[in-house]
Parts: sequence; structure tokens; C-alpha cells
Amino acid sequence: MKYRAFQDEDVSLFGMGCMRLPVIDGKDDKIDEEQVCRMVDYALEAGVNYFDTAWGYHGGQSERAMGRALARHPRESFKLADKFPGYDAANWGKVAEVFEEQLRKCQVDYFDFYLFHNVCEVNIDAYLDDETYGIHSYLMEQKRKGRIRHLGFSVHGTTETTKRFLEAYGKDMEFAQVQLNYLDYEFQDAKAKLELCQEYGLPVICMEPLRGGRLAKLSAKQEGILRALRPEDSNVAWALNYLASQPAVLTILCGSSSFEQARENIAVLSDGKDLGPAEFEALEQVAADMLTGEVSPCTGCRYCVDHCPQGIDIPRMLELYSEHKFTGGGFLAPFAVSATPEGQRPQDCLQCGACSAVCPQSIDIPAELEKFSELLG
Repeated sequence: MKYRAFQDEDVSLFGMGCMRLPVIDGKDDKIDEEQVCRMVDYALEAGVNYFDTAWGYHGGQSERAMGRALARHPRESFKLADKFPGYDAANWGKVAEVFEEQLRKCQVDYFDFYLFHNVCEVNIDAYLDDETYGIHSYLMEQKRKGRIRHLGFSVHGTTETTKRFLEAYGKDMEFAQVQLNYLDYEFQDAKAKLELCQEYGLPVICMEPLRGGRLAKLSAKQEGILRALRPEDSNVAWALNYLASQPAVLTILCGSSSFEQARENIAVLSDGKDLGPAEFEALEQVAADMLTGEVSPCTGCRYCVDHCPQGIDIPRMLELYSEHKFTGGGFLAPFAVSATPEGQRPQDCLQCGACSAVCPQSIDIPAELEKFSELLG
């Protein structure tokens, strides 16, 4: 296994993500713990030392399953990451209660890595309101007590939201967890978040390296672009080696729903092949082809916003529509739209057409917002 240096310790380049563990009968909250134990044992034997779980994964069962699987091994043999579930407003005032329960469920006395979970538009104000909720103060106290070894955050929000968080707490953060892959480098503006993290000197933990498995399933045309350069490498190997070639990356969280997937991902990151300029260009071609027909041609000029009687941030809504349409659902767009003031959401469009009249790209904006609203239900 390859490792990356983090402060005075080494972290395996492969990190076992525990959001998509093997399940029984297709039930997300019924984890196949026999398979999980097998995966954990194999990972540790292969040199993997980073395991990432969270309060909400598998309906709250991921922490329990990982606690039982890891408890069978010496505590010093693994690094366990968990997160405060601030994506749910019901938890904002319960940081102490949640943290204590997480330690109990995971059967540990401390977390090696702990995160503010999913910093985004929905929760940024609560995370920053330490006087009311005390989340930051409490987690810093646990760090001083040694119950949190390293404190960081994960982010699904905009670059601007990420910047707000870092301006407030950047001095206390030691790492950041970002959705990063060769598709989202441009599509979700992961590039800007990566640069912001580098500005604060934060190593990056990658989540969604395969885009929920999407990057493992390419079209014949897309595979042809890659095979022309490295005929022996799988789609998975291309995606993981892309991230392994990024100096700022500390570890890559690979969620595996089967033992075979875990074994393949571990094998790729145990060997590792740095990509060169030609390979990066090929991946850019693949990403562009994947997004053809899925992404709005909006350039963000904002002429439309100045003419919208509702004050809708149309470029942002079109960006979220593209994300939601390409992904086929997910939580990112609904989360972001729910954080938008009432009266300025896609369904609030008056269909007046003032925006389309000034759009340099000739986008039928009212029609696009209507489709987005229907897609959100």
C-alpha cells in the first residue's frame, strides 16, 4: 500500500469509505457484517489504515458495524474518521450527545479524524453560530482532551460557502474532505475548492472518486479514448490514478459494496501509476463527452438576474439543474434549493420571459426552471 505523510504519521492512500457497505436483501440498514469483517481484515492486511464512517450512513448502522469489525483489531492498527451530522438541523444543539453516542457505537475512546459534516448552504450559519449551538467550541474541547486527534470538515457547498467556513475556522482545521474526481474537477468546481484548501495548507481527502460508480461505467467511445493510451488499465484504475497523481491528496475514500470491489480498489492504489499530460488530457475529453447534452450552456454572465422580477439566481439554479439531471437525483441540488430564500426558487419563476430576452446563449430559461422544479418534485 502507498502512503501519504500527514504531520507525524502515515495515512494509506486507500481509505475505506463506509457509506456503501455490503447489505442483505438490498436493505440499506441491514449490513452484511460478515462481509464487512472480511473486507476490514483484508484491508488491514494489505496496509490500509484509514476508515471513514458517519452518523447517517446506512440508517445509522455503519458506525455500529465498523465498531464491531474494527474492535477485533488493535486500536493502534487503524485510524477512524467520523463526523458531526450538521446536515440535519435536528442535531445542531446536540453536539455533545451525538459525539458521546458515536464513541459508544464505534467502540473507541477517541477518533483519529473528526469532521464538521457536509458544510453547505443549509448549515453554514448554524456551524458559524457558536454562541447558539457551540459546535466548534465543543469539538475544539474534545481535541484538547485528546478525544479528537485531528479536526477537519467535509464540504458539498459552493466555493463561497467553503470560504466563509475557512475564514471563521480555517486556523483550527487540519484537513478537508472534498468531492473530487476527474468529472467534478470542473463540473462541481472542485478545482476552486482544491485551490482554496491549498491556500490554507490543508491536505485533501477525496470522496466520491468514482462518482458513485458512474466513472466505472463508460461508453465504448469514452473507453476507447483511455484504452488508446493505457490498454491494460480499467476505468476504475484511471479514476483512482488521476487522484493519486494529485500532490494535495492525502487519502482516497473508496466505498465498496462488495469484497471484490474493495480488493480491486486496494490493488490499484497499492501499485499506483502517476498520470502525465497526455492522460490528463484524455480524461478531460472523457469528462466533456459525459456531460454533452446534460449541462446548460449558461456562462454565468448574470444578465438574466438583473431582469428577473423575482430576483432568482438563475445561473446558480441552472448549475444545480445540470448537476441533478446528470446525477439522476441525489441530495446536493435539493439541499441547495432548500437553502434558497422562498420566492427565489425554481418553482417561483413567473414565466415572464424577461430573462430569456437578454440571454446571450438564447436559453429558454423559464422552460429550464420549470423542468428543474418538476424534477425536484
